[in-house]
Amino acid sequence: MRVVGLMSGTSFDAIDAAAADIALVDGTLVVTPLGMLGERYDDELRAALAAALPPAATTMAQVCRLDTRIGQAFAAAAVRADRELCAGRAELIASHGQTVYHWVEDGRVHGTLQLGQPAWIAEATGCPVVADFRPRDVAAGGQGAPLVSLVDVLWLRGRPGVPVALNLGGIANVTAAGASGDPVAFDTGPANALIDAAVTDLTGGRAVYDEDGALAAAGQVHAPLLERLLREPYYRLPPPKTTGKELFHADHLRAALSGFEALAAEDVVATLTRLTARTVADAVRPLGASEVIASGGGTRNPALMSTLRAELAGTPLRTSDELGVPAAAKEAYAFAVLGFLAVHGLAGTVPACTGAREARVLGSLTPGNRPLVLPPPSKHTANSLIFTHR
Repeated sequence: MRVVGLMSGTSFDAIDAAAADIALVDGTLVVTPLGMLGERYDDELRAALAAALPPAATTMAQVCRLDTRIGQAFAAAAVRADRELCAGRAELIASHGQTVYHWVEDGRVHGTLQLGQPAWIAEATGCPVVADFRPRDVAAGGQGAPLVSLVDVLWLRGRPGVPVALNLGGIANVTAAGASGDPVAFDTGPANALIDAAVTDLTGGRAVYDEDGALAAAGQVHAPLLERLLREPYYRLPPPKTTGKELFHADHLRAALSGFEALAAEDVVATLTRLTARTVADAVRPLGASEVIASGGGTRNPALMSTLRAELAGTPLRTSDELGVPAAAKEAYAFAVLGFLAVHGLAGTVPACTGAREARVLGSLTPGNRPLVLPPPSKHTANSLIFTHR
């Protein structure tokens, strides 16, 4: 089945689209990547989205407009991916949507909201669309994240030792897929979220991220600020756990900076880069990682990767590119896989990773322009995953 996966993470800078041919062969998911592309949100939509995110107040009118406009943006990305990557032969679109709120209280997730109305995608492409992946896991008592943990576990479980997959988006998450014992997955804390917030604030919006890690590389870590940031209780919660920009936003940083004399922008960004690396390394260490395999936008930040390598203190750090999976597209490919599993009636979660009572088939299905004919339920469960190349 030819599937397009669509993803926009907590950095909400662009929509990633990845296309793949996917088949289930004797219990092995065989994923053949066909390519990826990125479709940036226009400046007006990105600003409207940023203005509506917590802790800002919003209205149902704003939510409706965002749901529509994000859906239209996802539809444009899907149309382009079908045309440029699939020769117009996509059979299914799997859309993560844009997370705007993850309702967490006392360590439990009560709800989650992703915008990007899938009807626009179905209308534009003519393909059926699987969307709204997270709520079913939440309804089953899970955290609703990290949903890429299933793909990570199936992909990495054949590697020796205890490989740990790391995604560096707005929020960082890890999946440990050891040969023995239950796998573990959770959000470690901010990856780029606070760095981006600091750059946006300190440059008056002239920049929204630390391009090539230049600011961090030019600064010095401010130890008292780092110590204050590390007091955040989230870091000491046991997994499974998830978080988001509901916690790690600009006001979180402003509160941490309160009482310090004005710090150079470079020093603030260097400190936040160290915070990301430290909290990731602190989370990885108890897992007994034999290697860390990173993906996501943070892998393009040399300062972050260098700092993380130092914090990991000898545990090998590599990117998923080295294993044949583009770091920038790994999550989009993961949601393509979850969409494939959904239409074949196969579960898309690992309960040990999300904390759900049982594994569940994920997503809601929006029909395309043709009569909806689902494939017969698979006779096999997925117990491994390989990426192949033509």
